[in-house]
Amino acid sequence: MSKSASLPDIYLSFFMFTTNLQPDNLAYRKVVVDHIKQLQTFGYSGFEFPIAPTFGSDFSQDIQNYADLRQYLDDQGLSAVKIATNVGCTRTYDPTSPYPEQRQKALAYLKSRVDITHALRGEIMMGPIVIPYGVFPTTDFNEPIWSDQLQDELAVRYQTAQPVLNELGIYAAQKNVKLAIEPITHWETPGPNKLSQLMDFLDGVDCKQVGVVIDSAHETLDGDGPEIFKTQVAELARQGRLHYIQVSPPDRGALHTSWIPWQSFLEPVLDVYNGPIAVEIFNAIPAFIGSLRLSRRKFWIPGEDTPNTYPSAYDIAQKAIEATQREINQVLDLA
Repeated sequence: MSKSASLPDIYLSFFMFTTNLQPDNLAYRKVVVDHIKQLQTFGYSGFEFPIAPTFGSDFSQDIQNYADLRQYLDDQGLSAVKIATNVGCTRTYDPTSPYPEQRQKALAYLKSRVDITHALRGEIMMGPIVIPYGVFPTTDFNEPIWSDQLQDELAVRYQTAQPVLNELGIYAAQKNVKLAIEPITHWETPGPNKLSQLMDFLDGVDCKQVGVVIDSAHETLDGDGPEIFKTQVAELARQGRLHYIQVSPPDRGALHTSWIPWQSFLEPVLDVYNGPIAVEIFNAIPAFIGSLRLSRRKFWIPGEDTPNTYPSAYDIAQKAIEATQREINQVLDLA
């Protein structure tokens, strides 16, 4: 993006509220609309919807449910709202599986998530869609695998998954959906943890529809530092694979009081990227408390929780977009 260009769209991840949009639940559709309308007043122009896993072999009802959710948003005057989706593969739908039948099931599942993204009129499907999130490999004796042994194991699994992701990318291109794979920090998932590891993986995936999302939290924790980051961002842009950006604090909490290297993160990104930037905050909702070991208090959710003296989810969302816009403006002003 030229540094004289306007501010990018700022999205908010619905991980602030839920991991499941319950698209077939009319009551919760109304909750989603209420959240969106309030968040729009802060300046958010789009939202990142988590797509909850479902199991089976026929995902047609899933796709229809999300199409109905999109229609409901449109009917409520929200047709201009932009949507990205957050998707993960699972232990059941694992594109790195050594078993061809399971890889085919993973491909069918991920194609259905592309269809859901398309039904929502989204153009970006992001998330951990190579190694199942949080599923750490073990030996046959259920002993954990770490370090060199883990990296050797992952190398084989990455090679196994490359044809699956390439085929998925070709399918996604037909739906005008970009696939943005997320490298996620080592304490959350086995890999890829580093942007460099993901770039190596993509060397074996011809379809450029398959690219990356860069998340400031993961880059701060597992990245190779600001100088190498500049070269990585430039190379991804050259390849046409820089598909999505997230700003998130290392503790995944309040953005405006977190330690983010804003300028060294944003400067190389804004030089070459003109897509949306999403704010991702993991609220202390039940789905995250144990998995992310959240010790901080919940940002209470209007309409769901009893108000208290601590910040609400809306308070934190408003301060997050204000901080993000301020930091982006600072980069643009210094150009």
